[in-house]
Amino acid sequence: MTSAQNNNGGQEGTITAIYTSAAHWGGIIVPVGYTDDSVYAQGGNPYGASGTARNDGFSNEIENAVKAQAKRVVEITKKLVD
Repeated sequence: MTSAQNNNGGQEGTITAIYTSAAHWGGIIVPVGYTDDSVYAQGGNPYGASGTARNDGFSNEIENAVKAQAKRVVEITKKLVD
């Protein structure tokens, strides 16, 4: 997950840069993609949940996208472990 001060603050670029480091260390990258409608509601970032900084925390749309992303990671992890 990432956030920025403004709407076009480089959230997607930040996540894909983190992917590069994860791949370097042999990490398994599990993006949420467009597997859940919450991705569209939070702004349409298929690489991972992202949001814009606010004084009152994250919006419900972003929280839902984070939950969808976490659920996907757990589902993929279960498949790898079995």
